[in-house]
Amino acid sequence: MNDCVDTTRLEVSAALARMLAESRCLRRSANADPVLAGRRLNLREWQAARLARTHADLLESKEFGRGAEFFLSDLYGPQDFSDRDADVERILPLMTSMLPLSGLKTVLLAVEVDALSERLDAAMVAALGAKLERGIGPADYAAAYRRVGRREERERQLELIGATGEALEALSKKAFVRGALKMMHGPAHLAGLGALHDFLERGFEAFRSMRHADEFLETILGRERRILGALYAGLGDPFSVANPAPGP
Repeated sequence: MNDCVDTTRLEVSAALARMLAESRCLRRSANADPVLAGRRLNLREWQAARLARTHADLLESKEFGRGAEFFLSDLYGPQDFSDRDADVERILPLMTSMLPLSGLKTVLLAVEVDALSERLDAAMVAALGAKLERGIGPADYAAAYRRVGRREERERQLELIGATGEALEALSKKAFVRGALKMMHGPAHLAGLGALHDFLERGFEAFRSMRHADEFLETILGRERRILGALYAGLGDPFSVANPAPGP
């Protein structure tokens, strides 16, 4: 390897370490108080249900269903990635030296999405407060969303999710990656690295199953960007803009 590649690899590894530490700290803070932990879970379940409604057609699609399920559970959903991130932290030195740079960057993107999501969810939990214990509706969510603000971070979240999807799509076109993942399934689980391996395997297979992954990403991100704009604009039903009615 040349010095430039070595430097890039070390920079990606250092960024990974920072993001992992931030995610761990945010999760620890959220789970330290049972009340806050319950509110965080309620918020994430509400968001997951909303995403499932918005993208119901993609979830039911023969071509895009597997990709949508991965997207809504592993990239933009309520799943707790503590085990996956602990796996990454445990073998980060080995990953830095052994994993292809493209694979290392893909893991970094996914971890950065998680860190940013934790940060934004913590702000929403603080804004919604006890309402999360009684149950919230779209109007409650929209009002808190605008109160929290942080539009640049929301837009960055979608950019990162799109970049992660594109990175996984690129990896899914490499036959040797599939062989390596299958070969390492058993050893990875025996070594206590099952969460990380399963995440990579699910992502690889999800994007490998789609003939038109670019169309899938454009559809799902386009909807979420329209919703983001409508939420900040204070529209009456911001979630209805995801699938606008066809013109006359």
